Amino acid sequence: MHIQEKRHAMAIPPLLRLGFRPFFLGGALLALCSIALWLLALSGGFNQAPLGGWLAWHRHELLFGFAGAIVAGFLLTAVQNWTGQPGLSGQPLAALALLWLLARLSWFADTGWLLLASNVLFFIAVAVVMARSLFRVKQTRNYPIVGVLVLLALVDALSLSAVLSQDDAQQRQGVLAGLWLVAALMTLIGGRVIPFFTQRGLGRVQQVPAQPKLDWALLGGTILIALLHASGTALSTSAGLGVLFVLLGAGHAYRFYRWADRGVFKVALLWSLHASYLWLIVACAGFALWHFGVIDSFSQATHALAIGAMAGMILAMLARVSLGHTGRPLQPPAAMTLAFILLNLAAVSRVLLTLVAYQDGLRLAGLCWLSAFGLFLWHYGPMLCKTRADGHPG
Repeated sequence: MHIQEKRHAMAIPPLLRLGFRPFFLGGALLALCSIALWLLALSGGFNQAPLGGWLAWHRHELLFGFAGAIVAGFLLTAVQNWTGQPGLSGQPLAALALLWLLARLSWFADTGWLLLASNVLFFIAVAVVMARSLFRVKQTRNYPIVGVLVLLALVDALSLSAVLSQDDAQQRQGVLAGLWLVAALMTLIGGRVIPFFTQRGLGRVQQVPAQPKLDWALLGGTILIALLHASGTALSTSAGLGVLFVLLGAGHAYRFYRWADRGVFKVALLWSLHASYLWLIVACAGFALWHFGVIDSFSQATHALAIGAMAGMILAMLARVSLGHTGRPLQPPAAMTLAFILLNLAAVSRVLLTLVAYQDGLRLAGLCWLSAFGLFLWHYGPMLCKTRADGHPG
C-alpha cells in the first residue's frame, strides 16, 4: 500500500475501515437485544408489538437481521483477500450499515413499504458489492455466493410480504428458506475454513484435501431444500424429502469425520467450529425424522439449525476473524471458552430440555444465549471500535 493510500485509509474512523467492524458489532448487539426483547414479550412485558407481531419479528430478526449482518460483515471483509481489491470502507460502508439499521428500526414504524424495501435492498446492495469485486477479476469459484445473496433478498421479500398480509404460513416458508440459504453459505464457507483453520491451528503439515464433487452436491442439495421451503413443498411431510435430508446429513457427517482431529478439543477456536458443524448434522437428522413421521414437529430441528449450527458457527467465526483482522494474535480471551459452552448449552436447552420442561428450557436457553453474546461484546466490542493493534489499516 502506498503512503498516500495508507494515510487516507488511516483517516477513516476505525469502525468504518472494513465491513466486519460495524456488522459484527451491530449483529452481536442485535443478538443480545432481540432475545432479551423476545423473552420479555413472552412474559407479557409489552403492550404494543412490532409490525406483524412479536413472533413474526422474532423469526425474521434472528435470521435476516442478526445472521444477515454477520454474513455481510464476513463477506465484505473476505472479498478483499479473495480478490486483492480494497474492501468497502468509509462513507459507502456507513451508508450500508445505516440501511441495515433502518431495516431493524422499521419494524416499529407503521410503514410497511419501508420495512420491506429497507430489508430487501440491504441484501441486494451486499450482492451488488460482492458481484462487482468478484466479476472484475473473474473469480468464478465465488460466484455462487452472489447467487445465494440474491436468493436471500427474494425469500426476505417473500417473508415480509407475508408479514404485511398477515399470512403466517407464507412467512414461515420465507424464514425457513432463508435459514437453509444461510446453511448453504455455512456449507460453502465452512467447507473451506474449518479444515484450513484446523490445519493452521494445530500446526499440521497438510490440510485435509477438499472433495469438490461432494462440496458441490452439499451446496446444491442445501439450496434445493431452501427453494422447496420457499415454495411450501417442504412444509408437508414427504418420504422423498426425508431421503434428501438423510443424504445431506450423511454428506455433512462424512465431512465432519474427515476433518476430525483429537487436537481440536484443546483449542476453543477450533472445537467451537466443529461443534457448530455437528449441529448441522443433527438438524438434518431432525428434519428427516419429521418427514418420515417419527416425530411430530420440526421445531426442535429448526432450533438445532438456528442456534447450534448457525449461531454457533457465527460466534466461533466472530471470535477468530475479529482477532485476525484487528492485528491480534489468534488467542481469544479466556472467557470466550465459556461463551462457546454457553451457546451450545443454549442449543441443548432449546432443542432437548424444552421437550420435558418447555418454559424452563426456554428461559435457560435465553439466559445462556444472552451470556454468550454478552461475553463476546464485553471483550470484542472495544477491539472492533479501535484501530488495529499492529497499526495497519483495516
